[in-house]
Amino acid sequence: MPELRRSARVAAKPAVPPPAFEEEPPKKKNKQTSINTNGGNGGSKVKELEVDDKIPDITLFDEDNNEVNLVEAANKAKYIVIFAYPKASTPGCTRQACGFQRNYEFLKSNNVTVFGLSADLPKSQKNFVVKQKLEYSLLSDPSKELIGILGAKKYPTGIKRSHWIFVDGVLKVKRIQISPEASIDGAKAEIEKFIKQGGDEPKEEEDEDDEDEEEIKKVEDLKVEDEKVEEPVIDEPIVEEPKAEEPNAEEPKVEEPKVEEPKVEEPTNGTTD
Repeated sequence: MPELRRSARVAAKPAVPPPAFEEEPPKKKNKQTSINTNGGNGGSKVKELEVDDKIPDITLFDEDNNEVNLVEAANKAKYIVIFAYPKASTPGCTRQACGFQRNYEFLKSNNVTVFGLSADLPKSQKNFVVKQKLEYSLLSDPSKELIGILGAKKYPTGIKRSHWIFVDGVLKVKRIQISPEASIDGAKAEIEKFIKQGGDEPKEEEDEDDEDEEEIKKVEDLKVEDEKVEEPVIDEPIVEEPKAEEPNAEEPKVEEPKVEEPKVEEPTNGTTD
């Protein structure tokens, strides 16, 4: 067989080496979005709010599309109670919301402001308020910004039923993932405990020259313990002996009976003078 002849053009073209295997670059991990309570999208990631942390400076809309700022609300009331629920008008959330309504007069009279919180839009919150005749506001948090800071965000989409109590703008009670009844009764009992401890009563100023009353009381108690306890003297009743009647000095004179002597008549001789 005759040898195949290649054209000079093909022969002059250099052979192309096979393509080398290239490794795919490593995929970048998705960065977790951070929440900045000071506003804006930047800043470091804010950790979950813990007891003794200050109330976050966040503004949300209520059921009437009014802006509600938490710091301003805390400046107006001694106590702030926020309870989170998964979905408006569902059975468990209805029990929770109506339970807080039953306790509303007690809470209001003790300088407590109540907020319900969920990811529902203001329109849904309004329907919930009207249907259940709620007298407190429901906050709308569709982005779950506040819900996440408070620690009630359930990944990927849910909300943990919870409640929080702020005293003078500072978190003092944090209850996460609880039942409706535990939220209702627990919040009321915790507020009663704060009131009993005198958390809402101003402290009286003491004079610098006066000693502390408790210290005085302790010193007095120690003095009482050191003193000997004397047995009480029981006065026995004095029994007076009956006095014997003394005889009269003058004895009564006993009169002897007078005996009259019989008169003796002299006998007559029968003669006459």
